[in-house]
Amino acid sequence: MFDELVAEADAVSVDGWDFSWLDGRATEARPSWGYQRLLGERLRAARAALDLETGGGEVLDGCPSLPPLTVATESWPPNTARAAARLQPRGVTVVATTGFPFADNGFDLVSSRHPVTTDWPEIARVLRPGGSYFSQQVGPASVFELVEFFLGPQPEEGRNSRHPDHAVAAATRAGLAVVDLRSEVLRTEFFDVGAVVYFLRKVIWLVPGFTVEQYHGKLRELHELIERDGPFVAHAARFLIEARKP
Repeated sequence: MFDELVAEADAVSVDGWDFSWLDGRATEARPSWGYQRLLGERLRAARAALDLETGGGEVLDGCPSLPPLTVATESWPPNTARAAARLQPRGVTVVATTGFPFADNGFDLVSSRHPVTTDWPEIARVLRPGGSYFSQQVGPASVFELVEFFLGPQPEEGRNSRHPDHAVAAATRAGLAVVDLRSEVLRTEFFDVGAVVYFLRKVIWLVPGFTVEQYHGKLRELHELIERDGPFVAHAARFLIEARKP
């Protein structure tokens, strides 16, 4: 059973930002605020919007209406292609970039769900006066039960590197005013070792360089743990931040 679960999860595509392959194999509680719904409300009121690190465009495409000018960025080629196929029919321009090749004061809404990094000065530059950055981000020590199972205890600096206080300070330094900040810790369960393999292949920054071959022994240990004790439980940290340009 172990070999079959691992082989299946190691072979499946991890392109895009759709986690439906995990249905029935893992669960993660969702933040109470409903990011996509709130984003949809802001998009409906915007004239020009920029969605950063859009992945396969799944979240943006789930919003019922988009501004006349909507741009999305994505740097990973498989995701860029998926985002373009999904979003271009809705009039969205998809730009393959990690940077901000946009004019000053070009957007009244900049958004991002789970960005790897947040370039606050550049966000402030491309926002129009009165415009807002709206983002759901990964918080401190998110699913670190899983991270530390594979990597061992992590230094405090790493555990707190995504603390929302750091985001508030960086936004303020960039000249933005934080108008909303919410945080939640969410129960996450993995029901089989294949779900863990898929998750770590997709969320590549949790266990950098993860491969089945390198962590075969730990994966077998985890499989036996789940078989004996039930789902592996971790806790995801999320925070919502909205910052406005004066």
